[in-house]
Amino acid sequence: MQRYMVHLQNNSHTPKDVASLLYRARELVEPEVIVRDVRVSKKYIELDTSLPDGVDVGGLVSRLAAISPMASYEHIVERHMDKDKAIEHAVKLFDDEKYWGAHEALESVWKGADGNEKSILNGIILVAAAFVHDEKDEPEICLSILERASKKLKKTGRMYYGIDVDRIADLISKIINSGRIERFTI
Repeated sequence: MQRYMVHLQNNSHTPKDVASLLYRARELVEPEVIVRDVRVSKKYIELDTSLPDGVDVGGLVSRLAAISPMASYEHIVERHMDKDKAIEHAVKLFDDEKYWGAHEALESVWKGADGNEKSILNGIILVAAAFVHDEKDEPEICLSILERASKKLKKTGRMYYGIDVDRIADLISKIINSGRIERFTI
């Protein structure tokens, strides 16, 4: 099986539409293709899919375009990037509302880190994971994960590869205190 993350343009859907979008996507591509999950950001409808080896991804994306126009798709394979590039890539993904991808890109760096750096990376990974749950209309889980992220990031207090960790910690605190989830860029 080959895994693809498919991003459709989101013109009108909210996370509350996840169940109906998942049903529609599965209706369009099963039994040949597996649609594992759907997440909805302001920009994208993100579909986590698996195709049998030898099945053309073009057929998948053309069928899913019945839901909304195609924005992009990515073949999910393990990539080895140097630390600087992985962090830069993760920030771009996070800021483009591709939180699952940002989480994955940072995890590779986190595995080799220690001390304060490991806490910073873990905190940012947790923020990305929290926003994935918000995209699935799971606000309680999102807030719970943001609380864990807050504990990791409050210990650090500094800039990290151009990322203002203090700013992120403050934004998380505001979300937790208000109970109103507002996604942000890093």
